[in-house]
Amino acid sequence: MDKKHFQVVVVGSGPGGYAAAFRASDLGKEVLLIDRDANLGGVCLNRGCIPSKSLLHISKTILDAHNLEEAGVSFGKPVVDLKKVRDHKNSIVKKLNLGIEQMAKARGVKTIQGNASFQSNNKIIIKMDKNSILVTFDNCIIAAGSSSAGLSFLKAKHPRILTSKTALDLKEIPESMLIVGGGVIGLELGQVYSSLGTKVDLVEFLPEIASGVDRDLIKPLERDLKKQFRSIMTSTRVLDIDTSLKDKILVILENETTKQKKPYKSVLLAVGRQPNLETIKTQNTDIKINKEGFVKVNEQQRTNIENIFAIGDIVGNPMLAHKATHEGKVAAEVICGLPSAFDKRAIPNVIYTEPEVAWVGITENEAKKNRIEYDKAEFPWAASGRAISTGSVTGKTKLLFNKETKRIIGGGVVGTGAGDLVTEITLGIELGADAEDIGLTIHPHPTTSETISGAAEVLEGTVTDLYFPKK
Repeated sequence: MDKKHFQVVVVGSGPGGYAAAFRASDLGKEVLLIDRDANLGGVCLNRGCIPSKSLLHISKTILDAHNLEEAGVSFGKPVVDLKKVRDHKNSIVKKLNLGIEQMAKARGVKTIQGNASFQSNNKIIIKMDKNSILVTFDNCIIAAGSSSAGLSFLKAKHPRILTSKTALDLKEIPESMLIVGGGVIGLELGQVYSSLGTKVDLVEFLPEIASGVDRDLIKPLERDLKKQFRSIMTSTRVLDIDTSLKDKILVILENETTKQKKPYKSVLLAVGRQPNLETIKTQNTDIKINKEGFVKVNEQQRTNIENIFAIGDIVGNPMLAHKATHEGKVAAEVICGLPSAFDKRAIPNVIYTEPEVAWVGITENEAKKNRIEYDKAEFPWAASGRAISTGSVTGKTKLLFNKETKRIIGGGVVGTGAGDLVTEITLGIELGADAEDIGLTIHPHPTTSETISGAAEVLEGTVTDLYFPKK
């Protein structure tokens, strides 16, 4: 067996992994980047964020075209060439794969495709097709990511029971589909398949979809989804899935009052994700796992083992690519002796449906739960000229401020482009901006970005596009 030693070994080439590898290399370290896939980029690029957004762009265009009928422009029913859609999606992924590969080569980062697993605290075995390599390291960064969770009673795979990965392969547009799980993945892929012509039902065990997000931000999206989906069943659980029939899948659903059996052509499981601890065999090390089942790290992303760091999905929620990227840079900088730490105050979240929903910082739910005193200011998009002109009048922007200092502590947006708009709120939190700072910042007109300054002006009492009678 070949043996190699590197100053820094990174396990996993997703957004966190390659960011960590590139940062460590830029700071002068000899770096090995390992991934089980032939293409760099991890789940996000190859089987998640990027392919789903390319399909969501198509979905949004279909929805926009349909909505233009009210403005007097009709395109007729869309004709979907599934092969071209797949090729379009795959070409985007391939272009980004190539970009990461070229950046790794330019930086001198060594890459190996293979299944990496720990043999001990300081040894990793990489198993490839024909041979294995034993790797030792000065420092290691675990960026092994997560995988789709399943249902405990499903013991065998079935071609019509999809995960987020297989759903993005887009092999067919089924006549009907049940989405199990009303979180981000279920909502996004449900809208994709619905816009392509599938009759979509969604089932969620909890009383509300997108639990954890403030209800006022979710309601405009929920109203639209109820028109697009055949049904949304909350407070309902899946008791069993029968795959014995040739042409359909039978699903037994139960809520407080009824139990029913429904037939579907496909079922998409979107019930969450679990960290890839077993695949890298952390049990062969002394790495501590927390009670939630994630690798335990400090603010420097260091585990309980001095020279092993962990980042991304494997260290816990939120399981977001941009969080992993920042954690990866922190780990690399700490390894290289820089005074770096990860601040979790302002991590933006986005549901990339149409309308988009985005939020950052402290939510109203959290503020109430933790008894944080706050002032809330909202700007309805029905008062935005740009939103009216683009048919996004159900949107809104909400800002939360510390009651004493008036500094912004959180905020959310629902509407077209919310994922881009939330960045300004994130920056405001990072810079410690107060309501006056935001309100006095000149925003271009007409844009939906004005709703952010408008919300701040509501709190300041200087807003012009809304009228509040004097008390």
